[in-house]
Amino acid sequence: MGSKLSYESSYTPQMALTLSVRLDAEAQQALRLLESTGLSRSDAVRAALLASAARLRDRSALQDEVAALEADESDRAEAAALLELMDLLAGDE
Repeated sequence: MGSKLSYESSYTPQMALTLSVRLDAEAQQALRLLESTGLSRSDAVRAALLASAARLRDRSALQDEVAALEADESDRAEAAALLELMDLLAGDE
């Protein structure tokens, strides 16, 4: 893992949820990797949960953007015209 994790513990005494999980070998290896960065086990799990949720939000936002572009007839027409121009230019070589 080449990137450096940038996670700051946000633990407060008011946190109430305690979670128990069973990890398979792959998840144990991932946890060891996160812990090797200096994170505690709890901080590593919290960081992984937050990163995973952020990826899901980003993916959802990207899907929404793609859907909006696909529904935009003027954008589709412009893209088609650009492809046609590129085909014409490629034929001139």
